[in-house]
Amino acid sequence: MTDPLELGGRSFRSRLIVGTGKFASPELMSDALAASGAEMVTVALRRVDLEAPANPITDFIDQSKYLLLPNTSGAATAEEALRLARLARSAGLPPWIKVEVIPDPRYLMPDPVDTLAACETLVAEGFIVLPYIHADPVLAKRLEEVGVAAVMPLAAPIGSGRGLKMETAIAIIIEQATVPVVVDAGLGVPSHAAAAMEMGADAVLVNTAIATAAHPARMAHAFALGVESGRAAYLAGRAAELDEAAASSPLTGFLRGEVP
Repeated sequence: MTDPLELGGRSFRSRLIVGTGKFASPELMSDALAASGAEMVTVALRRVDLEAPANPITDFIDQSKYLLLPNTSGAATAEEALRLARLARSAGLPPWIKVEVIPDPRYLMPDPVDTLAACETLVAEGFIVLPYIHADPVLAKRLEEVGVAAVMPLAAPIGSGRGLKMETAIAIIIEQATVPVVVDAGLGVPSHAAAAMEMGADAVLVNTAIATAAHPARMAHAFALGVESGRAAYLAGRAAELDEAAASSPLTGFLRGEVP
């Protein structure tokens, strides 16, 4: 791996994280995961029966290929998020947790106060914590200070497919971050993912845009290519933006008849 994503003490070849919700069938989900090249997959704990010996979602995810990233989707308070995370660990799932605390049923905006409180407790309990947040640079720094493994600012409202509506704030988070920045929620097409990576994001998480596409596996592969191209462009270093035109082949004396 010449350019691995270093996250939570592990190295990942892929910088695309894929969600598992909204797929029409587990088989379509499995095909999309394979096509994405992802190595980390997020699963909503409320969709997993932690008391059952097997369940439909995890049965279709090869845990020798993918790191399961349980998430606390559905939690409306810090207490609910803590309960879900602890249940997941006691059931044998990895100690990785994506913290989502969302009390707002209409716009699905994360609660910054309870998110910070939940993350502080979970870090102290030994979890590898990845919080889903609004694109708030101050909150991102506070979360870094309590020891999260990454921050995951939203690009646009969950499932909206509207792209990088929070670009300016995300750029500030990236500039200031000392942990990986994973752009999460609202990315609709691979060009959105490429643009996030060109800004310097370390990874992106995509669910709805892949799961609800006409051909999920094809879309998953397209997102993988977008992430790869965006990362390559970021490492290459873009040309400067100019206020005026600058000819790629400057005018010379030859065109003015000045050549002897």
